[in-house]
Amino acid sequence: MVKVRQDHPIDHEGAIDIVAWVKRIQELAHVPESTQESLFQACQLAQQVVALEGENNHDWGEGYSTLNAGLEMAEILAELQLDEETLISAILYRSVREKKLDSTIVASSFGGSVARLIEGVQQMAAISGLSTHTNESVFGQESDEQSENVRKMLVAMVDDVRVALIKLAERTCAIRAVKSAPVERRQKVAREVSEVYAPLAHRLGIGHIKWELEDLAFRYLQPFDYKYIAKLLDERRIDRQAYIDNVLDILHGALGEEGIKAEIYGRAKHIYSIWRKMHRKKIGFSEVYDIRAVRILVSNERECYTVLGLVHALWRNIPREFDDYIANPKENGYRSLHTAVKGPDNQVLEVQIRTGSMHDEAEYGVCAHWRYKDTDKDDAADSYDKKIEWLRQVLEWHEEIGGNPLDDCLPKIIEQDRIYVFTPEGHVVDLPAHATPVDFAFRIHSDVGICCRGAKVNGRIVPLNHALHTADQVEILTGKRERPSRDWLNSSLGYITTSRARSKLQHWFKLQDRDQNIADGRALLDHEFKRLAVENLDYQALALKLNLKTLDDLYAAVGTADIGVERVINAAQRLLNIDKQEHPVASLVGRATNETGGADVYIDGVGNLLSHIAQCCKPIPGDRIAGYITLGRGVSIHRLDCINLMQRQAIEPERIITVGWADEPTQSYSVTIALEAFDRHGLLRDITTLLDREKINVSAMQTLSNKNKNTVDMTLQIEISDFNELSRVLAKLNHLPNVSSVRRKV
Repeated sequence: MVKVRQDHPIDHEGAIDIVAWVKRIQELAHVPESTQESLFQACQLAQQVVALEGENNHDWGEGYSTLNAGLEMAEILAELQLDEETLISAILYRSVREKKLDSTIVASSFGGSVARLIEGVQQMAAISGLSTHTNESVFGQESDEQSENVRKMLVAMVDDVRVALIKLAERTCAIRAVKSAPVERRQKVAREVSEVYAPLAHRLGIGHIKWELEDLAFRYLQPFDYKYIAKLLDERRIDRQAYIDNVLDILHGALGEEGIKAEIYGRAKHIYSIWRKMHRKKIGFSEVYDIRAVRILVSNERECYTVLGLVHALWRNIPREFDDYIANPKENGYRSLHTAVKGPDNQVLEVQIRTGSMHDEAEYGVCAHWRYKDTDKDDAADSYDKKIEWLRQVLEWHEEIGGNPLDDCLPKIIEQDRIYVFTPEGHVVDLPAHATPVDFAFRIHSDVGICCRGAKVNGRIVPLNHALHTADQVEILTGKRERPSRDWLNSSLGYITTSRARSKLQHWFKLQDRDQNIADGRALLDHEFKRLAVENLDYQALALKLNLKTLDDLYAAVGTADIGVERVINAAQRLLNIDKQEHPVASLVGRATNETGGADVYIDGVGNLLSHIAQCCKPIPGDRIAGYITLGRGVSIHRLDCINLMQRQAIEPERIITVGWADEPTQSYSVTIALEAFDRHGLLRDITTLLDREKINVSAMQTLSNKNKNTVDMTLQIEISDFNELSRVLAKLNHLPNVSSVRRKV
């Protein structure tokens, strides 16, 4: 026989009366009567699981079945007026999590939305075993910052507000149930609830759940302090209740005489809140003024101040113990009037006065109560805050609209600008979105980043420019003599996205020997310009254009990563554009119109003529170019070192004119690149996929394979806009597996 909790309705055989329970939930949640059948079916399914798989839930305690757990979770959520799908998900969640019920059965019986809700809660549960409690700092963060990272990770994983609420209900039931569990188990659950889920409920503004979680966690983590305060409260419980009843009678009479209709009741300050106030203000129990408290709910804001005047007329207020959070709401939006007075028998009494809507906001999460008494100053919390606001906004919409409006809200996903990943030890590290293992390595420690030679994500080796995602577990592989690659600083390759990692790496390169940096910088630029087929470049002029005195200074700056290769390429392109050779510039300068209607070159000394790019050398912006006046086709644009142009210049020098590139090219230029690689399955697919991802159009491709050497030579004709784009594409192609070299072919 299942041990039934006394608050569940039971039938004459001592089992749970599902019909009576469903009717009670229907009244609590105000769900339509048509949903009762679905709730009943969910309960029957959970009951069948208990009968077939066994009833004991050892995770929560002896004799606590998955059915008990589901019903209790659903009751908590019904108080929040949640919809049918949420209640069904709560009923079946424990059965699915304990692998007693397959999610496919849930989906076929109750729909994919219910199955997705359960799956979302399971994803949040994946980090439930994480111990956030430590007295040591982790990567410069204190333990409370680590706990905050875990909370942010949970929110980042949630795209449906109902997932977070189901998880809170599940943890509430869990900490209730561990009362008879071993001490170690109680403390583990209590620590997790205290550090993660109570603050999460606090941020969502669900006050009554937050208070229960805090009190139960406090009871298990600090039993001596809990019993001490509970004993003080218990000694005064009868007297305090009688005192509160007397105060309520006085207030009802005073308000009735003024014709003010109000709800008045005593509010019990929870034990953890009392203990925290004593420690925060360093005061004794007798100095906690709101042990005795009443709350008055009126219909409008004007009546709040009228009631305040009546209270102060009845009893003398205590100086400096009045707060007007209606005229001056807290930053979180919390609104109410708080005053402390010397009540009957000269006992201190706190009185809170607010409207019904203000009360609902504070209790059920409509107002932004999630920052109340919080001291977080994390600059990276913006996206987390937006997600919390969204979760709370859905709660508000649900309460205002009623019924089942949540379906309209589900597609809204707040884009996260932070991710939260695990170290192998289970610590949480926050990083910007799209961060890589290299960013992670430098976030851990500079030495780890410098010695990084590889990475594993979730146990699988990944490239160092792999984009990390929330909840990934990242392990950095290091070597004692490893040196970082300068490719990591190439932004087009995507190895580093954080300024921290970039500055640490640049600093490391600066500490190296200057001669070595000069050699490295020279090799890097020579390799890049050779790959781009840029010749006859005046390096000394290039150094001056970059505000460097000597060529060695340029090489050293590139070698230490003070100047990126992309910046040098930009400068070289500008230098080549303004260098007009030694030909004089004619007085008449016209903009040429090419055959496709673009206007990308200037024609010196000529009016508006057609132009086209010569297919023999295919120049691109940045190349030294000249124009050849054709018969009937306008001006043909060639590279200066083009053999065909040189031949025509020797025969017909009068047809050679000086031209220059337009400031802002508006067309793509055809470039031929040569790629050499060791042949493998999927090579062509990887190449075309990369070019497609980079939005590069491929107009022609030729492949020549050597079966004996297992190599392949490819010639690709692609369309690019400038040197920078060409450099980025060549660099990314060169980093594909099995690709040995990529260069521009002239």
